[in-house]
Amino acid sequence: MSGLSRTVVATGSIRDMNSALWLLAVQGAVGAFDSFYYHEWMARLPARGKAAAAELKLHAGRDVLYAVLFGTLPWFSWRGRWAAVLIVIVGAEIVLTLWDFVAEIGVRRVLGDVYAGERITHAVMGITYGAMLAFLMPLVIRWWSLPTVLALDPPAIPDVLRWSVSAMAIGVFLSGLRDLYAALELPHGGWPWDTE
Repeated sequence: MSGLSRTVVATGSIRDMNSALWLLAVQGAVGAFDSFYYHEWMARLPARGKAAAAELKLHAGRDVLYAVLFGTLPWFSWRGRWAAVLIVIVGAEIVLTLWDFVAEIGVRRVLGDVYAGERITHAVMGITYGAMLAFLMPLVIRWWSLPTVLALDPPAIPDVLRWSVSAMAIGVFLSGLRDLYAALELPHGGWPWDTE
């Protein structure tokens, strides 16, 4: 590969990762709004105990997968067979999301259904996630051809983006723990809402 070709590939890789991480940050911001406003404030899912346990457990599982994405992509490259692990994580998140769409039908029946604005928020998140994957997958394909290692290899992105996405990893992980705690009906799991 000529020097110019390598430069074009490297520039494309930087641009792809930058775009993927900005979209992931948007996904995190919209997801935080969805969790705080619709799941917590409007539906008060943690206070619904067993009635919402199925949805809360799915949220907890997805949150762990998101925490891995938010926590690693600004810092690491998933090379060789690690690229396959990343693809499995992305695929598992998609499966849990689809399963969550079905679980919501039963959980939200007592509320009359998922809120209209929440459906729009979910659609925006789906579009954003798909766009993020469109930028990320070419990088994953490149990583696949490299020797297997989860390499500390911070991409050339703005520091504000790197640290914002990293902070979102902590936030989404804590949200998942909160949902799992509430789903297991542990003491005060519905706080600050009254339990039914």
